[in-house]
This record gives sequence, C-alpha cells and structure tokens, in this order.
Amino acid sequence: MWNTFLYMEAFKTLTTKEKALKLNLNAEIYGTIAEIGGGQEVASHFFKAGAASGTIAKTMSAYDMTFSDAIYGKSKKYVCEDKLDKMLSREYNLLAERLTERAPHSNFFAFANTVETLNFGKTNDGHGWIGLRFQKQPLSPPNNCIIHVQLLDKDAQWQQLLLGMLGVNLIHACFSYDNPEKIILALADNLDQDRFQIDMFSIMGPDFEQIDNRLMSLLLVKNGLSQSAMFGPKGNVLQASEALYKKNVLVLRGRFRPVTNVNVDMMINGLKVIKEESEMETTHLMALTELTLHDLTLAGEIDEADYLDRVDLLCVLGQTVLISNYREHYKLASYLSNITQRMKLRIICGLGNLEGIFDESYYENLKGGIIESFGQLFALNVKIYVYPALIAGKVKSIEDFVPAPHLIDLYKYLISNKRIVGIKDAKTQWLSIVSDDVLTLLKTGNPKWEEMVPRRVCQIIKDKKMFNVHR
Repeated sequence: MWNTFLYMEAFKTLTTKEKALKLNLNAEIYGTIAEIGGGQEVASHFFKAGAASGTIAKTMSAYDMTFSDAIYGKSKKYVCEDKLDKMLSREYNLLAERLTERAPHSNFFAFANTVETLNFGKTNDGHGWIGLRFQKQPLSPPNNCIIHVQLLDKDAQWQQLLLGMLGVNLIHACFSYDNPEKIILALADNLDQDRFQIDMFSIMGPDFEQIDNRLMSLLLVKNGLSQSAMFGPKGNVLQASEALYKKNVLVLRGRFRPVTNVNVDMMINGLKVIKEESEMETTHLMALTELTLHDLTLAGEIDEADYLDRVDLLCVLGQTVLISNYREHYKLASYLSNITQRMKLRIICGLGNLEGIFDESYYENLKGGIIESFGQLFALNVKIYVYPALIAGKVKSIEDFVPAPHLIDLYKYLISNKRIVGIKDAKTQWLSIVSDDVLTLLKTGNPKWEEMVPRRVCQIIKDKKMFNVHR
C-alpha cells in the first residue's frame, strides 16, 4: 500500500483523501488537531480517509469562547496569531508530556486553526490563522509553519470545505518537502486560487534555519497565492490587514535598486507633509516602502539575491516593506483603503509617476476608463504627494505638469481640492540622482556612487558586496 502511494505521488497531485490516508499510514507521524471558530473541517478528513488511529492522538474543538479562554488563555482577539500560538504551544507540549514512550520513534505534530467564516448575515470577511508545529526527526526540537488565509468564497460552507482541504495540504506538505517553495505551492493543491489568498507565510525551526521568510513573502506573490505580502524592519513577517488595521498609512513606491538619498528625502518630506495636516492622527501612522513584483523582475525573471539586497537596505533604514502585485496606483490605493478600514492613505510618488497616472492607456481594461480608476485612487481618504523632478536642467513640480487637454480641468479639480499635493521642501541638489545611474557607477567601480546614497547604505553595500559587485 505504501509503495502504491509513492508511485501515485510521483505522477500526479494526490487528492485530499489520498494525502490524509498517506499520513495515516505513516507510523512515524503522530499528533493533535485543534480547531476553534469556523475551522472544524481538517480532522474529519483524516477520520474519513481511514486508519486515523495511526496519526491522530487527539482532536479538540473549543467552540465556546469561555472554554477556549480556559484552555488556551485569553488573547485580544479570537482569530489572531497570538491565539494560534497559544493553541500550538499547549497541544504540542501535551504530546511531549504524555507520550514519552512513543517519543523516540515518532515525529510529533500539533495542528491548529482559529477561523472566522462568513456569518449568517454575510456582514464580515472570512479569514483565519492556520499553523503546524512539527518534528522532522524524533526527539528533535519542533519546526513552526504559520499561514494566514483570506477566504473569498461567498458561502460559509464553501469556506469550511476549503479550510479542510487547505489544512490537509499544509500537514502533508510540511512532512513531504524540505523546500519551502514546494510547501507554498502545495498549499493550493486541488483548490481554485480565486477562492482564497494566503497573505502571510512563515516557516522556521531546526530544519529550516537557512530560510529567509522575506523571500517566502515574495514567493507568495510570485506564485499568485497573494497579491501582497509584508514584513517589518527586523525581517519579521507581518500580516498586512492586522498590522495596518485602523492605521493611517504613508507609502513610498519605488524600485530601491539601491536606496538613494532621493528616496530617503521623499520619505522624510512625506512624513513632514502628513504631520502638517491638522486632522491627521500621527500616533496611528505607519510608513511603508513598497516594491511591486514588476519592479523586482529583471530580464523576465526574479533575481532573489537582488531582491534581498534591496530589502536588506530598506530594513537597515528602519522601513516596513510591502511587496505587491499592484502595478497601478489605483489598485494599491483600493487595497490599502480596504484593509485599513478607510483610514487616511497618502502615496508618495515622483513627477514621472504623475504622468503615468494621467496616461489613459493604463486604463483601457476598465469600462469607466480613467474616471473609474480615479474614483478608487482619489477616494475621500486618499491623497497623492508628488515629489519634484529635474527635467532639462530645471526643477519641475505639480504646477508645471500639463496633462492631455481634455484632462486639464480634472487635474485642476484634484489640485484645488488637495487630492494631489506637491512636496515643497525637496533637496533639489539630489534631484539628479537616478538609481540606475548609481547602480552603473557602483558596478563599474566609480566611487561617485557613494555620495548618492545614505552612509549606512553605502557601508552595507561595501561590506556585503551587494548587487553582484565584487571588490
């Protein structure tokens, strides 16, 4: 039977039932499944597949909030990473405490999820935290794999069915693969990717010590499992809707290859302008630097080392980084507005980007064209801060920009209503700095590049020989 499964797996994707049965027939894998909230589906797949006694030590469903608190301890929310961690810790520790005779020949695991599916009135958004704490070898310290899933089905039962399959996929993938990208790809097995998004993935432990979870964030977006991913200044993976909930957001878009003095000045002046807005609550402000998947693609491919070089420099400067597949500004604005609950959003861009925003060719796929896109981009909570540019040796600002004749009145409207705001205090001596030129100087060994980037950035590029530069 076991050889039959190995043969099947070599030639096709296993069904959910086949994955559950394969795990059940592996005498080395043994553990607990705990599910609270809407996620009550994973354990049932193992029981229905047969031979579940070979895998399942215990199942748990603390549906009532009082019982959940009594068993796992209180958290600020019931569907959050903290609650998931409490569940994994308790259930895994119980295995280690109570199954000492089995420990020398078993790979223990604790699977947990805490999920909110659609309510009866469909007034909420389905989402959940799902995790696995697991051993790859008996008696070894455990690994942790955590994901956050957005449930996009418009029916609660369909969301529950998806959760069951996703949970089995996670357990099977973690025990089957050592390559995290294979684990990520396997999460979508037998599932339509338009039914869900995984906007946070983290894996760590003794068997994954060399894994950089910032790279895992990129792989989510690259492989279409999410439109965005996010991590903090220390490289810690963040779940965007939780990190940005009820926060005012200032976002700087760029390639950052490498970070230059201009990029830093754009962010400094953006923060200055946003703090001058009398209605802005700066205590609830988060500043982001954003890289699009398009800007990370070089010659049709994503250079992972180049990507990590860029984000290393941003993290050194204390930046929170967002990776997105939203090339158009209006898509980014709509996404951030939704997850911040319509808090204030300010996007910093250069004058060249403003020209792109008013280029109607970008909106040919929209029925409403540029007007439809502007309805999302210039919503009541959104403003665009525009940094000046050096054109033909002269400093140009929003006053110098002239859109197509039939868009001039629209542009004037946005200016007069302060939906587009010019940045006034830019350091004009730096406007001639272009990141592509900096990179060329860097690679050719011309030391002039060192004057064009922050000192800390310069030193790190030298020390780590970034961007394929050999000294």
